[in-house]
Amino acid sequence: MNRGTLSSFAVALLGAAALASGGCSAGDAKAKEQTVSAPVVAISAVVATERPIARFIRATGSLMAEEQAEVAAETAGRVVAANIERGAPVTRGAELIRISATETDAQLKEAEANAAQLEARLGITGGAALDVNAVPEVQNAKAGADLAQAEFARIKSLLDQRVVSQSEYDQRRTQAEAARQQYEAAKNSAAQQYQMLQAARARVSLAHKAFSDTSVRAPFSGVVAQRLVTTGDYVTKGMKVATIVRVDPLRVQLTVPEQAVSSMAPGQPVTFEVDAYPGRQFEGKVKYVSPALQADQRALTVEATVPNAEGALKPGLFATARIEQPGRTPGVLIPASSVQTLSGTSRVYVVAGDHVDERIVTTGEAVGDLVEITKGVKAGERVATKNIAQLADGIKVS
Repeated sequence: MNRGTLSSFAVALLGAAALASGGCSAGDAKAKEQTVSAPVVAISAVVATERPIARFIRATGSLMAEEQAEVAAETAGRVVAANIERGAPVTRGAELIRISATETDAQLKEAEANAAQLEARLGITGGAALDVNAVPEVQNAKAGADLAQAEFARIKSLLDQRVVSQSEYDQRRTQAEAARQQYEAAKNSAAQQYQMLQAARARVSLAHKAFSDTSVRAPFSGVVAQRLVTTGDYVTKGMKVATIVRVDPLRVQLTVPEQAVSSMAPGQPVTFEVDAYPGRQFEGKVKYVSPALQADQRALTVEATVPNAEGALKPGLFATARIEQPGRTPGVLIPASSVQTLSGTSRVYVVAGDHVDERIVTTGEAVGDLVEITKGVKAGERVATKNIAQLADGIKVS
């Protein structure tokens, strides 16, 4: 190869090296530019903590009236007043309807007159008990018996002195015995009349009840759910005239899954919500736990009492409840704002150095603004709580 050829080859080699060098510099610059432009998200982080928390059993059910009575008439007659309306509050003993008392009033007066007649015959006033010796007929019989006995005693002493004959003595003795028998008969008669008086007093009590039954009254304080009769209707004994319900307190009847049966006991706190008041929580306590499960559902029936002084809750409302279990068990808690839930999948972002790792988690109990993580995060790990909508797995953070 001559000198000219070598020179041309050297020039070509240098040019290629220059092009290669220029290409490497451009690639490094582009990579550096890409590195500089990678997003860095500013976040706040909170450490997941473990502490004892209350556990709850979820249950659904319906609200029921504490008491409900189908009030019926206890005597027959024509309704002369019905001053109640549906939804009206009533107090215990308040009159619901009134039935004509003309017949019962007459029966009461007749019964009282019969009883008064017997009391007068027996010398009893004010409903006092019987004193046989205070009965006028008995007093007369006793006086006659005493007189005959005294005459007999006198004749007996005269007979001893041979002043009177034996026949006169026998006559006086017979008279004394007859007077004594009359006295005993008078006492027996008085006792019989007293029993008749007792029967008459019982009829007076029945007449009084029949008279008072013409006013049908509320058995307890509550609200009128139904009025089934109106003025002018004729009612018979046992006919329903109104329905009264007690709405303070109410009962919430819940269906508890079979797995939670061992955790149920009277006195446990219950919180629940109803669709009629979104976001509002109501509280009560378990009062009744069924002794047996429902065979068709394999579930336990539990009833809790709920204060309802304002009357906001109504029987029949559907309730979603939580029943607190006894004791507390540890749980890992993080702020509820740290959890993103999309299409039923919950995730959090755990800080790992200068970036975050995405974790799919399972949530448990809610404790105020915190939520329990049962799977996916351990105590001591830090989770992002700010700008989590801008985060993804591996994103750098500051």
